[in-house]
Amino acid sequence: MPRQLFVYDPPERFVAGTVGEPGSRTFYLQARSGSRVTSVAMEKEQVALLATRLGELLDEIVRRTGPVAGIPEAVPAGLSDTAPLEQPILEEFRVGSLALAWDEAHARIVIEAGAVTDVEDAAEPLSDDLFAEAPDALRVYITGGQARAFAARAGAVVAAGRPPCPLCGLPLDPEGHVCPRQNGYRRRAG
Repeated sequence: MPRQLFVYDPPERFVAGTVGEPGSRTFYLQARSGSRVTSVAMEKEQVALLATRLGELLDEIVRRTGPVAGIPEAVPAGLSDTAPLEQPILEEFRVGSLALAWDEAHARIVIEAGAVTDVEDAAEPLSDDLFAEAPDALRVYITGGQARAFAARAGAVVAAGRPPCPLCGLPLDPEGHVCPRQNGYRRRAG
């Protein structure tokens, strides 16, 4: 089956979001232009890493180019997006690889999320090749302001999960937590 390449240049909306309760959430990247919506599933760690690396890339571009690139140092007013994901969520694929790039000629960030595949080195990230062995991919082109807003929301989505244990840092469940730092010991009430 030929590769599906979902391109949004630019998207009207590009966000990370979740479905489900903390502890059993499914994370998604979602891009929308008009009535066309593409949703791809990700792991929590992938969303966290994407937000971190995107922030680092933006900071590096600002460091190297100064104000020439037009990248704001904070989320511009009006670009924050706290709305829920578009419904219904129809998962196109599960993300296995992520790529980031700076398109200097158009002053945009390029984000590509590629599908999980069992074929090694099937395609170079960010290539337009549509050969059969390449995994499906979602590619978006966003401005520096949109990238700052995306990174801020993605970071908040990741942080909105279960609170960490103050001793070991592992997530606390509502039913309790067997902490490895206490060798599984729990105090009894009363």
